Amino acid sequence: MNSQLRTSDSGGDTAPSPTCTTRPLTRQLWSSLLRAISPAALAFLLAACGVQAPPEPPRVEIPQQIKDLAADQVGRTLHITFTMPTLATDGELLNKAVQADIFRTISPAGLQPAPPEASGKPWTSLSPKDLSNYTHAGKVDFPLQISPRDFQQQVGSTFAFSVVGLTRGFRGHPRRSVPSNIAQATLLDVAAPVENLVVKSTQDALLLTWDKPGETLTGVPPSHLSGYRVYQSASGKPGSYELLGEVASNHLDDRNFEFGRQYFFRVSAVTTVGAETEESEPSAPVSITPRDVFPPPVPTGLTAVNTAGAVDLLWNASSGNDLAGYNVYRATGGRPFERINRELAPTPIFHDATVSPGHDYEYVVTAVDLTGNESERSAPARVTTPPSGAQ
Repeated sequence: MNSQLRTSDSGGDTAPSPTCTTRPLTRQLWSSLLRAISPAALAFLLAACGVQAPPEPPRVEIPQQIKDLAADQVGRTLHITFTMPTLATDGELLNKAVQADIFRTISPAGLQPAPPEASGKPWTSLSPKDLSNYTHAGKVDFPLQISPRDFQQQVGSTFAFSVVGLTRGFRGHPRRSVPSNIAQATLLDVAAPVENLVVKSTQDALLLTWDKPGETLTGVPPSHLSGYRVYQSASGKPGSYELLGEVASNHLDDRNFEFGRQYFFRVSAVTTVGAETEESEPSAPVSITPRDVFPPPVPTGLTAVNTAGAVDLLWNASSGNDLAGYNVYRATGGRPFERINRELAPTPIFHDATVSPGHDYEYVVTAVDLTGNESERSAPARVTTPPSGAQ
């Protein structure tokens, strides 16, 4: 007796068992056998032949339906994006390589968009290797690049797409999924790419500015420009840019940054016509690694007061958000200021016990941040210590 184990749509026969007959058993023969013999005899028979269960038909791997198909315009390119299924319709993982057939219709401006017919010949097919090349972060991004001549003729037309996933069974027989959702995009005359993107660093923000586009891709002044999308990346690599924000004017202040880290930026102009919103090709990327070269604010309100054999200094705390402490400088007898603190004063208070009686002293203080940047000196405070023996 020979048992045929479950296969993955192979269409072939398994090799006969060396201790059993070579005649394959059909489901009818198994049913007759199960009714005819006792459970004990059946257990003995199965153990003798190495059979643990009745044979199952070959598994047919049909991909699950693609449900997130989308089409978005960037300049003269339509990006067709979707997630390829990893499971078959039986809920188990797909073991076979998956192909994607894309179907397309183009409806001229003013006509009702026609849905693609997924039962005919596909507009294009993406092999498993193609899908691997176009997949980024788990999502397929297939670019349909439109030539300048075709773009001029097709502005206002609606492109509709549908995708069918398929595997190949016995002798290459296709096992097709249910057609995906339909994705549509009306081709808009978007603006030309943004130019002259500039990024500058301040103490509190990265300031981005750029020029407003002067024309669309067909060469006319942009009349439907609705704003700009600013994208940011930590590496500048393709596919790594993420939307930082969308603004109506041609500038943006990015306050969420760190000194010493490199950032890449690019900007796209947004065109809106009715319910359709698309964007231009992005600007040339610009990178910046902001450095903290900005000193904290200058301390204010410095006051010097004589105490018993010493001078106490008080001033207003600096408002810097990365303050490390303060330096205290003293001058006497017309000589230059010299720093008198060995370590940064952590608070706006300082006790100078190194003064001599009957001398004129002048003090200034500075603020220092965590990077070592030092502020300008404060307004001076003057004091004359009492002569020796004075009360």
